[in-house]
Parts: sequence; C-alpha cells; structure tokens
Amino acid sequence: MINLREVSETNEMISKENLDVRTITLGISLLDCIDSDKEKLKKNIFDKIYESAKDLVSTGDRISKYYGIPIVNKRISVTPIAMVGGAACKTPEDFTEIAVTLDEAAKKVGVNFIGGYSALVSKGMTAADEMLIRSIPLALSKTERIMSSVCVGSTRTGIDMDAVRLMGDVIKQTAELTKDNDSIGCTKLVVLCNAPDDNPFMAGAFHGVTEGDKVINVGVSGPGVVKTALEKVRGESFEVLCETIKTTACKVTRVGQLVAMEASKRLGVPFGIVDLSLAPTPAIGDSVADILCEMGLESAGAPGTTAALAILNDQVKKGGVMAASYVGGLSGAFIPVSEDQGMIDAAECGSLSIEKLEAMTCVCSVGLDMIAIPGDTPNTTISGIIADEMAIGMINQKTTAVRIIPVIGKGVGDNCEFGGLLGHAPIMKVNPFSCSDFVNRQGRIPAPIHSFKN
Repeated sequence: MINLREVSETNEMISKENLDVRTITLGISLLDCIDSDKEKLKKNIFDKIYESAKDLVSTGDRISKYYGIPIVNKRISVTPIAMVGGAACKTPEDFTEIAVTLDEAAKKVGVNFIGGYSALVSKGMTAADEMLIRSIPLALSKTERIMSSVCVGSTRTGIDMDAVRLMGDVIKQTAELTKDNDSIGCTKLVVLCNAPDDNPFMAGAFHGVTEGDKVINVGVSGPGVVKTALEKVRGESFEVLCETIKTTACKVTRVGQLVAMEASKRLGVPFGIVDLSLAPTPAIGDSVADILCEMGLESAGAPGTTAALAILNDQVKKGGVMAASYVGGLSGAFIPVSEDQGMIDAAECGSLSIEKLEAMTCVCSVGLDMIAIPGDTPNTTISGIIADEMAIGMINQKTTAVRIIPVIGKGVGDNCEFGGLLGHAPIMKVNPFSCSDFVNRQGRIPAPIHSFKN
C-alpha cells in the first residue's frame, strides 16, 4: 500500500524534480498480417495497428490526468518488419512502402513513434533482412515517426561482421538523405547487440516473436529525482550513497508500475514489463551526467566516471526490481549525449570523449547513444565503432547499442540541432586512424567461450 507520505513525496518529485513516465509502449504482433500480396499486407498492417492502438493516446492522457503523472510519450512497437514483409517484398523499395504504411498508421492513432522497422541478423542475413536493411535510408527519409533497429550480434551467436560493415554504409546513406536537417534520420536508427524483445524505449523497440499478440510496456524516468536525493547525502559513505539511490529508484519505479497496471486494465491488454531506465532529457535538472557530478565528479568523463556510473546503474536495478512485478527492457542508466544537457556540457568542455563514453558503456544500460560526429567520417570507421560496442555487449552478456550521427557538412567544433527530446549536440572528434582492413574481412566473430551453457 502507498501511504500519504509517499503520495506527498511523489507529488514533490513530479512538480519539482522532473519525474515522469517517459513512455507507454503498446507492443503489437504483426505475424497474423503476413501475406504474399503486398497490397493486402499493407492493408492488414494498417488495420491491425489501428484497431489495436486507436485508444492508446486517449487512455494515456486520461491516466495522466487522473493520477497527475506526466506521461511524455505514447508509442507502438511491432514485430520486426523483415520477418513480416519477407513474403511480399522483393526489393528495398517494397519495404519502403511498408515503412510508409507504418508511418501513416502511427499518425492515424496519434502516437509519437513506432518502432520495429527492424531486422535481427546476429548470425546471418536472409534476403529479406538484407533488403530491409538496405531500405532504411530511404524509409527514414520518407517518414516522420518510424524508428529502425538492426541487431547484429549476441552473446550466444557472436557478431555478424558482414551486417556491421553494411550498417556503416547504411548510416552514412541515411545521413546523406537527411542532410538538410542535420542528418536527423540517423537519430532514428540504432544498431544493437543482445537486443531485448520487450524494450519500450526508442529507437531500439520492437515486439519480439516471444511476446503475445499485444502487450503494454512502460518506461519510467527520473534523473532529477535521484540527483535531488543525492544532494541530501553529500560527503556521506558509499553505503549511504548506494542506499539513497536504491530507495529512490524503488519509489520512481512504483509510479511506473501503477501506470502500467492502469493502462493494462483500461486497454484490456496484458501488462508486460516496467523498464527501470533513467532516461535524461535536454531539460535542465533532468540529467544523468548531473547525477555523476553530484556523486563527486567535477565533470562527466573525469577519472572515476565509470565507477560512479556502475554504482548508479546497479543501485537503480536493485531498487527497481523490488517495486515492479515484471522488470525488463534495458533498465539502468542511459548516457545519450544530445539528450542530456550535462553530457553536452562535458563534451563541449573536453572532459568527455567517444573513447571515455565507450568505457562507460561497459557498465551502463545501453551504449554509444546520440553521438554526433563529423560528416566526412569514413563508413569503415563507423563500422569499427559499431564492432567495438557490439564486442562489449557480446563479452559482457548485456545489451549494447550504437546510435551515431555523421552530420553531413559539419565538423568538430560545430553543433547540430535535432529538437524536442532528441536535443542538440556538439560534433565530437573521432579517432582518425583507419580500421578498414579489419572491417572488410568477411564472416562473423565467433561467440565467446562462456556462451556455451547447454
């Protein structure tokens, strides 16, 4: 039971500390939409999404008003489209038509984003997988609300380096096709290792084939709440520090659990998971980097940053699992650059580099996220960055991701503007030395020895 003191604390978190439910994401299976006729497939997809999600936005708004809890986004995730479109789509342009249909359905029901324009190729690519991947640049340039992801590796299978090499080309092509808007298409594209089936956060959300027909997943966020709590224990021991984060995360997660259960009941859709992630925004006071500074760092990226982030990530998980019936998704702390004002400041002052961010991804929830780099960065260098991050995920049995934006026409010292939750970012320096001979090897990197658990 939630007592009156907790109600008062929650109201304070919402009104002064930027606590919000970042997203209610409705996962929808499109497996029953499959048809060899492309026009029938498009109609099936549109109709299934509309019928499933027509009340999602209004229900989210009513829950937000009833409880006084901000619900920032209402989103949809669908079955990876490479699976759904394989029977009907014979060219990348055919897949682009499916993307446009998804975008139209998302607009019709009023959601912010729809994820699942995806392919899962951690061990190899089918013809449909490769066609979808090659269609991504055009699809993202022709749509507004589509989010795309490609899983190229896992601990159990290794890393498909042919897919990694292809993704370097795809990211650069996406940047070129959206260069008039600071290559914004790349903000909607993520490359993953160990991708979870139930992630409610974009751009990596898709409705996994292990899921039921429909499910409600909720992502809750509260970096500002954690920072405010830590302000009260400055100079205290690590034990006090950890207990404070854990207790605060528990309170934040209970809000997510409440919203998830209520959305499930009102929509008549099973409750899936609560994702415990601390997801920052560009708003002042809503920054993971500021939490790290409150823990005792002069700036994010300073020596000790990885240790501080490890503490934060672990204690968020420990506090959250006690507050929710089902926990999943990514869960922990996100460290996007453009979406976190503290990270932006750290990158601009030089305390935070791509290499330091890569080290931090060993202990955080995701990976190299929303990082802007020079537009003339070679495709193979982008693939090399992806390969490094995928290796961290594969070896450490965790989800890692790369969402990187080569901003065409801009270089180090310039800034780019994406707007809204996507924020803005300085162009960060990339290591100039080549990895092309390594990236251009064919085949895949084998799974690590500890993957054999049968």
